[in-house]
Amino acid sequence: MAAAGLARRGAAWVVAQWPGPTPSPGARLLQPLSWLYGALSAAHRWLYRMGICQAQHAPVPVLVVGNLVAGGAGKTPTVMALVDLLRQQGWTPGVISRGHGRSGRGVEAVSRQRSAADVGDEPLLIHLRTGAPVVVGADRAAAARALCRAHPEVDLLIADDGLQHHRLHHDMAVLVFDERGAGNGLLLPAGPLRQHLPQRLPPHQLVLYNAARASTPLPGLTGQRRLQGVQPLADWWAGRPLPTDGGWPRLQGLPLQAAAGLARPEPFFAMLEALGLQIQRRPLGDHHRFDPLPWPADTPDVIVTEKDAVKLPPERMGRTRVWVARLDFQPEPAFADALRALCAPFKKSP
Repeated sequence: MAAAGLARRGAAWVVAQWPGPTPSPGARLLQPLSWLYGALSAAHRWLYRMGICQAQHAPVPVLVVGNLVAGGAGKTPTVMALVDLLRQQGWTPGVISRGHGRSGRGVEAVSRQRSAADVGDEPLLIHLRTGAPVVVGADRAAAARALCRAHPEVDLLIADDGLQHHRLHHDMAVLVFDERGAGNGLLLPAGPLRQHLPQRLPPHQLVLYNAARASTPLPGLTGQRRLQGVQPLADWWAGRPLPTDGGWPRLQGLPLQAAAGLARPEPFFAMLEALGLQIQRRPLGDHHRFDPLPWPADTPDVIVTEKDAVKLPPERMGRTRVWVARLDFQPEPAFADALRALCAPFKKSP
């Protein structure tokens, strides 16, 4: 336990060095490790560029949703928004993912009957919210083939993360940033970057800012995060629609615990507070397993994210009323046109 606590404090100290734009003394101390990370990453890319390692192609075009920074920048909400937009544009998308945090590494199809421990919390949420076929696997190329075999109607794959995964060739990419941008501009672990910010954006990539305004020099479009509503956990699992008033009046004046197993839970808490809710913040680690439950058994009301709700069967909640807040991401209207142009070269004629 002491070692785990020390590791958490060390990780928190490292992350505290990332905000920019000027690297802190602690970040400079870590910079030799960043040089090593950059050299290893460059060697990995060189192996694929020279053909020593062979990238595999999926049966259909692949659109990667990734980020250049570590931590949550809003990839999962972006994937769900893309599924909706692509359907409106005549595509039949499927989704592949590594399934971070799950117990295995093999290729698995996601379904309502599978647990988050089996397939990962984010892939399960994507499937429940969109109804799109989702397959997980550490080998994303194998996951892509499995999904296309099982669903021959799928004509485009969205890869949830995997921008730095070169084994599966991708045809297009949407890079997601939030308000943090590129932080101090350094590579991991001295900074948040998984790879350097490019000078120019390649023609097969779009940048989408999960923020009110652009947070890097890269040209891109923006989107808006908002809490659409809240409903009881059992209603959420049953797929019932949100109340017409969003459900928020039922929570006004209640003492609420707000639990969030997110990489960055603070924006979620801030949005709840902006609605006038009285919450006690309970931040948890990203992909928290909720076993055991992180709140006292006599807690009357708890509000959680959908990413956490997938790990909470209603029958386990005892007397605690658990409310699920639905967080949606809506790209600005111009993004739909940019996405259509990005995908147009891969659209087959009817």
